[in-house]
Amino acid sequence: MLSELFRIPVEAGGVPILGAGVLLALWVLGFGALMGWHAIQRGVDGEFWAYTQPLVVGALVLFFAPRFAPQGVPIRGYGVMLLVAISVGLAMAVHRARRHGVAPDTIFALAFWLFVAGIAGARAFFVIEYWEEKYAGQPLGETIIDVLQFTEGGLVVYGSVIGGLGAFVWFMRRHQLPLFGMADIIAPCFMAGLAIGRIGCLLNGCCYGGACDLPWAVTFPTESPPFMDQLVHGELHGVRLVESDGVQLIEDGAAKRIASINGEPVATLKDTAQVLSEAYAYAKPVELKLADGDVVERPAATRARSLPIHPTQLYSTIDAGLTAWLLWAWFPYRRRDGEVALLMFTIYPVTRFLTEAIRTDEPAIFGTGLSISQNVSLVVLVLAVLGWAWLLRTPPGRRLREAPEPPLGGRTPAGAAA
Repeated sequence: MLSELFRIPVEAGGVPILGAGVLLALWVLGFGALMGWHAIQRGVDGEFWAYTQPLVVGALVLFFAPRFAPQGVPIRGYGVMLLVAISVGLAMAVHRARRHGVAPDTIFALAFWLFVAGIAGARAFFVIEYWEEKYAGQPLGETIIDVLQFTEGGLVVYGSVIGGLGAFVWFMRRHQLPLFGMADIIAPCFMAGLAIGRIGCLLNGCCYGGACDLPWAVTFPTESPPFMDQLVHGELHGVRLVESDGVQLIEDGAAKRIASINGEPVATLKDTAQVLSEAYAYAKPVELKLADGDVVERPAATRARSLPIHPTQLYSTIDAGLTAWLLWAWFPYRRRDGEVALLMFTIYPVTRFLTEAIRTDEPAIFGTGLSISQNVSLVVLVLAVLGWAWLLRTPPGRRLREAPEPPLGGRTPAGAAA
């Protein structure tokens, strides 16, 4: 886990770094050189003007940074990996789109709207899911600030898909581009970005798995989400506490309601968090008084790291990376526009459902015994099956035509334009 990589100071040795400082000057000079080179090589075209968007946005961020981060700007591991993921996915999309006569500036514009809508959807999904646990009861100003801090984690993939799909359909209609053909281009790029983004989850400590005794199990430091989850649920004391009609102690398959911990009444896991955090801070043993009068005593929790857990973030990285490779390789062999995107929506729900089975960061909902992502996975899989039933009834054909590219095995794929 490496939540914060480093921090950019507002100034160093009396020289301003942020605001109207060194970084802003370098940013403007760098983009000026890039745009000048592009103008010399290709002229002032649509791609040239596409550079102005990140130039202006980045300049505004650097200029106003000291107002929002007077102690300096922390560079988060999650945010860096998110940036790398977007860059890799964008490069892949531009490369493949060129072969279909789609200008890079169109892909850049599409990427901007997908990013905005995807981040908004991913964050909204997370906030709705964890509203009661993380945001309810806070002052409005604090809530808004917390909601906007998406570079520190708290993005749900299905939320980004929902938000991104809306922006994608809107963009395709506005620019009169083939919806399914462009979806086939974007699908492997999205999965490649997801593979990189999940490394950010590992650095951030989110999206963690359950207990694991395998050689590749990982542990996380104190204050990390996995450590705090195990502390709140009593696992660091060798018990398992859950919230269901009060706080219940799960022992030998039976649930027993807890009346108090160390003399403090507990009715929710928020109560246990406060009591057990204090016990950990002072290395105190815990005494669980049950509703039936029995008392369970456990020694103090003294671990400096969490119990070993599944590195589900890395499982997800491998899963998304292999899926991206498969989609990218199958693209030249597709017979109809839409096949690659539908393959993604078929594979991902299955693997996500299985991964969720060993994750412990999402509770079951709606009395299904399944997490919200597992429920959504089932819905997406059903829709994908219906999509295949419709697509396979349509005659083979593509609206996107491509120049030949070196395929697997060196053979020209059937159906590719000569």
